[in-house]
Order: sequence, then C-alpha cells, then structure tokens
Amino acid sequence: MKNTSVTFKEAKVKEKKITMLTAYDYSTAKIIDDSGINGILVGDSLGMVCLGYEDTLSVTMEEMIHHSKAVAKGAKNSLVVTDMPFMSYQTSVYDAIVNAGRLVKEGKAQAVKLEGGTEVAEQIRAIVNASIPVMGHIGLTPQSVNTFGGFKVQGKNEETAKKLLEDAKAVEAAGAFAVVLECVPAKLAEYITSKLSIPTIGIGAGVACDGQILVYQDMLGMFSDFTPKFVKKYTDLGEEMKVAFTKYIEEVRDGVFPADEHSFKIDDEIIEKLY
Repeated sequence: MKNTSVTFKEAKVKEKKITMLTAYDYSTAKIIDDSGINGILVGDSLGMVCLGYEDTLSVTMEEMIHHSKAVAKGAKNSLVVTDMPFMSYQTSVYDAIVNAGRLVKEGKAQAVKLEGGTEVAEQIRAIVNASIPVMGHIGLTPQSVNTFGGFKVQGKNEETAKKLLEDAKAVEAAGAFAVVLECVPAKLAEYITSKLSIPTIGIGAGVACDGQILVYQDMLGMFSDFTPKFVKKYTDLGEEMKVAFTKYIEEVRDGVFPADEHSFKIDDEIIEKLY
C-alpha cells in the first residue's frame, strides 16, 4: 500500500507507529522501501553525511533536487519527503512556495519538510494551500544551529517548553500533516504528542512519539564523525565495509581476483590467429 500524508494521519488515529529513515540515492532508497518503511526523508543532512559539509547550512536547492529525484525513483511505496534547504523558505512566502514547487516538480518529492514553528507558519500555510503536503520540524532545528549555540536539547525549561508546545500547535494549525520533534525531552514530547491531532515523528524525543526517524548512516554505523546520543546502531556496517574493501585490495594485489568465474572466455584459435 502506498504511504501518503493521509495514511500518516490515519496511523495516528489507529495508534500505529510510523517508521522513517533518510536516503539520498536510488539504490539505498530501493532497499529501504523494500523493507517496508512508511516514509523516506531526503534530508539536508546529506550535506554532512554525503557531501562532507560541516553542517546543513551550505546545502543548495540544486543538491536537494538532485538527490530527491534519485530517491523517488527507488521508493515505490514509501512517502518521499524532501527537506527545504536553508534560505529556501525563510526569505519570503513567495520563495517558499516556488522552492517547494521545485522540489515536487523537479525533485519528484511527495511532501516537503521545513524547520521552525510560529515564525514559519505563514509559509507552511501557503505551501499547503498550493496543494503540497508539509511536514514540520521543531525542537533542535539544525539550520538554526548558530542561534542555538550548537546541537543542544531543546525545551528543558518552562519558557522553552511552552515555546515548543506553541510551535507544535502553530505548525498543526497551518496545515502540516506531521511534525518532527528533534532532541526534545521524552516527557515533553509525550505531552506535545497528546495535544496534537497530527502525528509526531521523533528523533531523540522518546518512545511516545507517533513515529521515529533516523539517519540511515548513523544507525548502520557508516558515519563516524560523531554519533548523537539518540542513535542506536543496529549494525556496524562501516567496519564490515572496511573488511570487505581490505580483502578486495589484497586479492587484487595477490592476483586472486578476478578468478575464472569472474572472467569471459574466447576460443584459443582466435587468439592464435592474432599472432
């Protein structure tokens, strides 16, 4: 069954947990999609895990479109949500609509995600009115890392907790079909989840959220620059890849690979005629 923004809303009503992972290319998206995931996020995290940037701020619209298009080709049943990069929606409502439209038309996204609460409610409402589903994102919003002074848990005191609740309600009222809660204390995330009619997707926000999302390189042990506290490594694929790469190098150097079964045949008579 094809996952859509509507099925995400229905999952909350039916109390069925929603599962999401990131993907940035066709082959990975196809594997994740075949696994039965509900949604794939083409995150601007690609700047860090794919392109080697120090943060997400340098990611461009062209890069998001390029990767989104590849993911969409591999995702047949998952809902493809694509991040709107930094400064693609903050500048004006007009820019927000135009860039969201580009992600759908050129990047083949089925929904877009943008960071912020009350301050971007107008943009969310306008994009939704343009018939493009929107997923919100509050809490630790990486595009605001310079404002936060680093990657820190949000909503730990009364003032900031109230602000997060206000942001969540503003995102919902603006028409978003879901909202990501990132690095939010578990009890606060549970309370926000109970106050919304749209599903919450947690990342470092506890088990009570309506769904969960992780960066796939993190949960597979493929990104070693740093590992957030909220990440569970389901395998250490990074080390397994190193072992395989090392074995390949050794076999090539030792003349073991390619073997006969990896090579193509030709009649000896043809070779003899070449002399």
